[in-house]
Amino acid sequence: MIPNKLKALWAEGRPTLNGWCSIGNPFTAEIMAAQGFDSVTIDMQHGALDYSNLLPMFQAMRASGATLMARVPWLEPGIIMKALDAGAYGIICPMVNSAEEAARFVSYLRYPPLGQRSFGPTRVSFAAGANYATEANDNMLAFAMIETAEGMANLDAIAATPGLDGIYVGPADLTLSLTQGRLAPGFDREEPEMIAALQTIVAACKTHGIRAALHCGTPDYAARAIGWGFDMTTVGGDSRFLAAAAATAVTGFRRLTEGVAGKTEKGGY
Repeated sequence: MIPNKLKALWAEGRPTLNGWCSIGNPFTAEIMAAQGFDSVTIDMQHGALDYSNLLPMFQAMRASGATLMARVPWLEPGIIMKALDAGAYGIICPMVNSAEEAARFVSYLRYPPLGQRSFGPTRVSFAAGANYATEANDNMLAFAMIETAEGMANLDAIAATPGLDGIYVGPADLTLSLTQGRLAPGFDREEPEMIAALQTIVAACKTHGIRAALHCGTPDYAARAIGWGFDMTTVGGDSRFLAAAAATAVTGFRRLTEGVAGKTEKGGY
């Protein structure tokens, strides 16, 4: 089968950049995938989309060569296996709080004897190339999200879960949970306590030989995270990029045309 590009890049010691799709539209996904991201993740948890959007979005992004992944809504075997059958090469699972949950998550991504994934790769058997059944276990990526105080308390045990490929940090929920709402949710944390938590997660990942990934808001912060030891960062996403570009255009227009209001063509405009 077509090998997982992320695994190859990490084997070379290179950090990777992940794109994020929250808009349920194949054309938007195609545009995102064409920008050069190493991987693109479709957000089925908080994104404005469902499985009926996921499949055509994967189809639209296939030509890009990016590794395609999905964040599923929850730790539930049906949607995890269905996303894999649709073509996902990796699954990000939210709110993993214990080693037991991490082990169940991993089992849903692997065919026997390594797990309990049901066989029926309807689309991916065409999209991923030959020998999918025998090579899929080695190519699928399992990312457990650490984003609660309970998850942090069980961090070492979660990171030690056999078959887990990495931990993906959701900084907004992690901040809410660790501070009991004292700090507002958001990306690119600057509080010393939150930076310490992120670095603790990286250290646990390094200890257990798995990858660390972080959701970021800006390229500058993503570069800092790579310097801390993160292997993959996500910067923004389709909805944020659209809003930012639109806001820039509107702001620029208002600034350049300030004072023009009320003037007519006869006045030279």
